[in-house]
Amino acid sequence: MSDSSPLQRPATRAARLSAIEQALATHIVTSQSQLSKILIDEGIVVTQATLSRDLDEMHAVKTRLKDGTVAYAVDRGAAVGEGEAIVGERSEAQMSRVLSGLVTSVAAARNLIVVHTPSGAAQYVASVVDKQPIDGVLGTIAGDDTVLVICTDDDTAAARADWLLTLASK
Repeated sequence: MSDSSPLQRPATRAARLSAIEQALATHIVTSQSQLSKILIDEGIVVTQATLSRDLDEMHAVKTRLKDGTVAYAVDRGAAVGEGEAIVGERSEAQMSRVLSGLVTSVAAARNLIVVHTPSGAAQYVASVVDKQPIDGVLGTIAGDDTVLVICTDDDTAAARADWLLTLASK
C-alpha cells in the first residue's frame, strides 16, 4: 500500500472501481497501462481485461483536454485536468444550488468540517459532497442536521470549509 494516501481499500470490486474513479479524477490518465501502474501503487493488481471491463462499466471515455491531450474521463459533470478547480464548473454550480438552500453554517475544526443543515437534510448534503471527487476530502458522516466532513489535514479542512461556505452563499 502506498504511504502517500491515508486511504486503505479492501480487495473488492467496489473498492477497485472507486480507486479507478479516484485515479481518473486526480490524474491525467492516457492509457490503461498507466492506470494499471497507478492502481499498483495503491496496492491493487488488476489484469488488462478486467481493467477494460471496469472502464467500460464506468462509462469512462477518452476525451480531448484543453491542451490537446487525450485522456480517460468519467462523465460526472467534472472535467479532467481543470487545474486549480476543486471540482468542475458544472458540478460546482449544481453543488451551490443544493448547498445554498440547505447549509445553515460551516466551521472547520482541525482536519474536520462541521456543516449544519435544517433537520433531516444532513444525509442529502453529505451525499452531494460524497459524489464529488474533492481533493483532500476523505468522506462524510451525516446525522439528522449535522454533516462531518473528514479531510486529510487541518489546512485542507480550513480551505474546503471556506469553499463550502462560498458555495452555500451563492
